[in-house]
Amino acid sequence: MKKKTFKKIILIFLLILIVSIYLKKFIEKESTTSNKNSREILQIEKENSSFNLNNSNIFSDVEYFSQDLKGNKFIIRAKKGEIDNEETNVIFLTNVNARIELINSNNIHIKSDYAKYNIDNFDTIFSKNVTANYLDNMITSEYIDFSIVKNIMNINDNVIYSNNDIKMYADTIKMNVLTKDINIFMYEKNNKVKIKSNN
Repeated sequence: MKKKTFKKIILIFLLILIVSIYLKKFIEKESTTSNKNSREILQIEKENSSFNLNNSNIFSDVEYFSQDLKGNKFIIRAKKGEIDNEETNVIFLTNVNARIELINSNNIHIKSDYAKYNIDNFDTIFSKNVTANYLDNMITSEYIDFSIVKNIMNINDNVIYSNNDIKMYADTIKMNVLTKDINIFMYEKNNKVKIKSNN
């Protein structure tokens, strides 16, 4: 009787041990698979989130408006805008048209292929195939840096200023947009500004 009881106890113990080992391995396997699936889902969600975020950073037919304390206005329009991922206050614009409406002076119209617009201080850098027009005056260049706060426009690279009377070639022009006063520079002192008469 004692032997039978002892054998039963041993068998039950072995059975419990085998079941425990099996269950442990099964749970570990399920846990590993579950964690792997969770990591894959998380990765997919991150990728989708990043993808959607990038898509939401790009928008079409944009317009921004700003006005200084004196009432001078700056309106900029573009076919496409894209928010900078690192500097969210910066918008990259494509196919740009801008207008500076001045209270006591003539308006200035600017066109460019691209622009970098700061929504905090309204500073704008126009680039590539840039033209600025006011009255019968036209300035073409590759780069204009405009600040509505300072009322200053720095025009650089392949600058050509023309009106009904003259055509002028320079490296850079600095213009006060309120007074239209301009300073003309060459990068090298030995080079001179070229002026051609249209008459």
